[in-house]
Amino acid sequence: MTGDIAGTEQCQLKDPMDLFHSGEVVKICAPMVRYSKLSFRTLVRKYSCDLCYTPMIVAADFVRSAKARDSEFTTNKVGDHPLIVQFAAKEAQVLCDAARIVCPFADGIDLNCGCPQRWAMAEGYGACLINKPELVQDMVRHVRNQIDNPKFSVSIKIRIHEDLKRTVDLCQKAEATGVSWITVHGRSVEERHQPVHYDAIKIIKQSLSIPVVANGDIKTLKDAANVHHLTGADGIMVARGLLANPAMFAGYEETPLKCIQDWVDIALEHGTPFTCFHHHLMYMMERITSKQEKKVFNVLSSTSAVLDYLNDHYGV
Repeated sequence: MTGDIAGTEQCQLKDPMDLFHSGEVVKICAPMVRYSKLSFRTLVRKYSCDLCYTPMIVAADFVRSAKARDSEFTTNKVGDHPLIVQFAAKEAQVLCDAARIVCPFADGIDLNCGCPQRWAMAEGYGACLINKPELVQDMVRHVRNQIDNPKFSVSIKIRIHEDLKRTVDLCQKAEATGVSWITVHGRSVEERHQPVHYDAIKIIKQSLSIPVVANGDIKTLKDAANVHHLTGADGIMVARGLLANPAMFAGYEETPLKCIQDWVDIALEHGTPFTCFHHHLMYMMERITSKQEKKVFNVLSSTSAVLDYLNDHYGV
């Protein structure tokens, strides 16, 4: 954690649950490896995103290494709230220790029970936890018992089982242990690009009294409204749709030039590494550039070259 979050007393922490009680569908930026860092969160918050997650952080590394803390988690006192820090963990006390470290700087933590990547599953993290409801309960209970702040949220993000009864059982057990809300990616661990099972999210929502967030294949604000209608979910979480169009939640069909300008300003101000700065622009401009333009833009290799290109072609 860097110097810009020193001085915890000035952090403007919020109660994320207030969003779910607002009567509006909560618009959420998903945890994305490499991408949902402070500079991108700052951008999407300008365009009607209500709640942001950090990329997934391995709790054991975070607790053990100051270097990991500095590189994995950056926030600021003013605009980066409400903020949820997502952890991969498999031991209750390790998750607790990680939660305690971020508690002064964030508004809640989320336990990743949905990552289907092989390395995560092999380590006992991510989606393999959906088959260990008692362990999930234990981890949630520990955090609840050891974090004094009653407004600090503890949520989980899951994938679904082939047998949905098992998913409902997992969710009800998590609810009984005091989980704040549950995000459901409507695919099983084996499914990658298959259609999302929004009907499953609806069944889970009907089985619980805590908020449920729907996740999976939501690319536009219209998609978000449809998924809310299909599932009754209290929130909509978007990953790739926001990468392609960070202004999506504000109702834009494609990334407006103003948003590209905002990204340039924010990224330069935050000292965003070039690769990350460039990759975000490649995503944002995917729909508004020709094949020929992409060929040129995607191989630019310096910030100054990118700025010149944007200025020459778009007046940005």
